[in-house]
Amino acid sequence: MKHKTLAGIAALLVSLMFGGVAHAQDATQLDTSLATQSNPMTIVLDAQKAPIGLAYAHMTIPVKPGPFTLDYPQWIPGEHGPTGPLNDMSELKISANGTNIPWSRDQVDMYAFHIDVPQGVTSVNVDFTVLLNGGGTFATQNIMVGNWNRYLLYQRNIDNTQYFVKASIIMPQGWDYASALPLGNRSGNRVDFDTVSLEMLVDSPTDMGRFVKHINTWTGADGTKTYLDLFGDQPEDLDISDNVIAKYKNLTPEAMALYGGRHWNVYHAELTLSDAIGFQGIEHHQSSDDRANDAFMTNPRSQMLQGDLIPHEFSHSWNGKYRRPFDLQQPDYNDPHPEHDELLWVYEGMNQYMGDLLSFRSGIRDPEDYPEYFASIWARMAYETGRNTTPIIDTTTEAPSLYQIGGAYSNIRRTSGDFYTEGELMWFDADTIIREQTHGAKSLDDYLHIFAGGVSGPMVKTYTREDIEGYLNQVAPYDWHGFFQKYVYSIAPTPPEDSIARAGYKLVFNDTPNKFNRTPVNSWYDVGVNIGGTGRVADVREGSVAWNAGMAAGMEILAVNNRAFNPELFIQALKDAKGKTEPIHLLVKQGDFTQLVDLDYHDGPKYPHLERLPGTTDMFADIARPHAGTAAAH
Repeated sequence: MKHKTLAGIAALLVSLMFGGVAHAQDATQLDTSLATQSNPMTIVLDAQKAPIGLAYAHMTIPVKPGPFTLDYPQWIPGEHGPTGPLNDMSELKISANGTNIPWSRDQVDMYAFHIDVPQGVTSVNVDFTVLLNGGGTFATQNIMVGNWNRYLLYQRNIDNTQYFVKASIIMPQGWDYASALPLGNRSGNRVDFDTVSLEMLVDSPTDMGRFVKHINTWTGADGTKTYLDLFGDQPEDLDISDNVIAKYKNLTPEAMALYGGRHWNVYHAELTLSDAIGFQGIEHHQSSDDRANDAFMTNPRSQMLQGDLIPHEFSHSWNGKYRRPFDLQQPDYNDPHPEHDELLWVYEGMNQYMGDLLSFRSGIRDPEDYPEYFASIWARMAYETGRNTTPIIDTTTEAPSLYQIGGAYSNIRRTSGDFYTEGELMWFDADTIIREQTHGAKSLDDYLHIFAGGVSGPMVKTYTREDIEGYLNQVAPYDWHGFFQKYVYSIAPTPPEDSIARAGYKLVFNDTPNKFNRTPVNSWYDVGVNIGGTGRVADVREGSVAWNAGMAAGMEILAVNNRAFNPELFIQALKDAKGKTEPIHLLVKQGDFTQLVDLDYHDGPKYPHLERLPGTTDMFADIARPHAGTAAAH
């Protein structure tokens, strides 16, 4: 990965985004935007056929005569990679004054479309059909996830903060929407938004649906507001208890207490509830694109396991949107010098910690469960064999690729999820170090007030690794450079270990399942295998008993000790084998072949937990307790 020098970055400070930003590319390399505030590009998204998976984009784009290039957005903020769904664009037509203009796709850069603009033409009409469910499910009969980068072409090589767009949507009859975009006018099922920059448009998802509930979760003394906008695939998805809603209403005060202010004027957490659309969370400055299953808001276990979804994305408004790594802020979604992801261990790793903290502090999750949750993630990372060869910095560097791939044996290769979870463990360690060094007088909250405190509208302020270490040293002098060098930039055989004892606990394993287990059979810490409810082996831990016995990801366990597989039977077999010499006998199927596998294991089930160390300070309790108090909203 190539790094820009600090001197070079200082020389490249240009322009503003919503009020202020440091760009990582010289603005003189960019063309003058033809879409101005007085003459913006217009886009009308006709989503009336969203229930059958189609939408129609119609644009009027300012141009100039001669060879001209239009781009489809490629590098999508928040997705950390070249993920623009180009294959979902179809039936492209370009015209001017009623005459078709031929177009050709660039033979190298497939996101670029070349046209020859006739003399006297100052704008072209662009139409294409959006296949909403081509590369994933973005629409059902009752919901549409609305990401503007999927619906537009724009002038090539411009600063997207200085390229202006006036957008409109046409919804199916009876549908409603949510968006942080400023409203111009609404008439029936058509909504016209005010003119905004291209950056603000792409940064403002606009979900819509038939069954909708808008919940005002917070109102500040100055009239600023936050909302939870729910879109259900069925009406009962929105039958949410007042108790659950009250916990989400705690989120904004807790986030503002954590960071010491805000940098948004309005915030919409847009949440789709659909088994068909699936689970996802993508951050934006004044909103978030959140997706979960039908029962997410009505199932207590879903809230316990995944209750950090909305807090995580909300926290990104401070960490990732307002404060952003210097090499993740690019002026063009098709920049020939694309985003670099080195500092995702701050952008995502620190934010994973913040999102989890906010889920516990707001009460979405029970604060008393925090040690149990921490045990589950610490053990998972400690038992990942890929950490013995691959440092976290490699996973952030490779993030654009890692985000797109899956498959077996991910614990050997490592994944994009590692810099989230490992990042959380590392930032928890930093929090406990600060608390210990200052004898409880300060915490990571104090660092966050320096990092992202204050009040403003949406803007971007970039940072470097040196900045992060400097902010930490303002709170508690320490070798923070060496700390990050050890856990991010070097191979770390274990996650930070001292933090658990420092926080007043010890890690233990016993036969009581950890309540944050997500798989029907989590035998990762005993025989070394995770198994689905039907017996399919999801993964096998390198070097474990199961690995040495020849088990492989993708196998199907047909029988345990001559009885047909079920999860309870497998766990009982582990218990029955404890202290004995007879192995556990499995009949497994791989492809068209079956075989017998013996697991020579006799220590019983093992699950991770934290136990209190008598006579020590319980840092977990202080970290997870509500911090907002009765502070006035401002």
